[in-house]
Amino acid sequence: MNFSDIEYERRGAAGWITLNRPAELNSLSLAILQEIPVALDLALRDREVKAIVFTGAGRAFCAGADLKFVNDLAPERRTSETRDFIARAAAMVDRIEAFPKPVIAAVNGIATAGGMELLLGCDIVFAARSARMGDGHSNYGLVPGAGASVRLPRKIGINRAMYLFYSGELLQADEMAAAGLVNRVFDDGVLRPAVEEFVVKLATKSPLGLARMKAMALESFDKSTANGIAHEQLVSELHAHSFDRNEGIAAFSEKRRPEFQGR
Repeated sequence: MNFSDIEYERRGAAGWITLNRPAELNSLSLAILQEIPVALDLALRDREVKAIVFTGAGRAFCAGADLKFVNDLAPERRTSETRDFIARAAAMVDRIEAFPKPVIAAVNGIATAGGMELLLGCDIVFAARSARMGDGHSNYGLVPGAGASVRLPRKIGINRAMYLFYSGELLQADEMAAAGLVNRVFDDGVLRPAVEEFVVKLATKSPLGLARMKAMALESFDKSTANGIAHEQLVSELHAHSFDRNEGIAAFSEKRRPEFQGR
């Protein structure tokens, strides 16, 4: 399928979604908000895709929403179309967060505002050492609209999140790793192969098991500890009847590599 503002391709076991507006620092266009869900649909239907990787073309991951697009709107359309744009962005990040396959952000450069919100929807964040990340909305008198005010405090704590909200600063990848947002930092030329190596490991896991663990972890934020554990036990009981669980135990007993089927 042909896309205008993103590229989608399967490399090995991963579906790579590359934001492809390098001259605009991969700022979020309406086309990007429309095309990413289509790419996710393709990846969901492809049984060979075990994970999704988001990255950016050129020197940025994503510099947020395309403010030029918003500014160029006719005054009589600005309110309604801006509202629609933000709603689409929020729905896109929600879809990324809830996607049943692992989602990795390969942050190759600047990630701010809507770009930060996009990576906050991802399960794992790998970053190039030169990457810089922050919220950035305060620099232009804006506020988050695609989930940063909720997800960022949960991922790095309220004090660190407030610093990023207030200051608008972009922090280095190593600082974001220390804050807990970035899982691993790699030298710039090593980021892509490091992500590909990690996907190879993911591809050996049970897709069903990973999907269920992801769903339980996300749902835990809305549950008390007791209710979360009770839910976990229910899912574990259900999972005991799955092919993958029994295949894993059999493979362990027989000292062989399991052959999971995602069911």
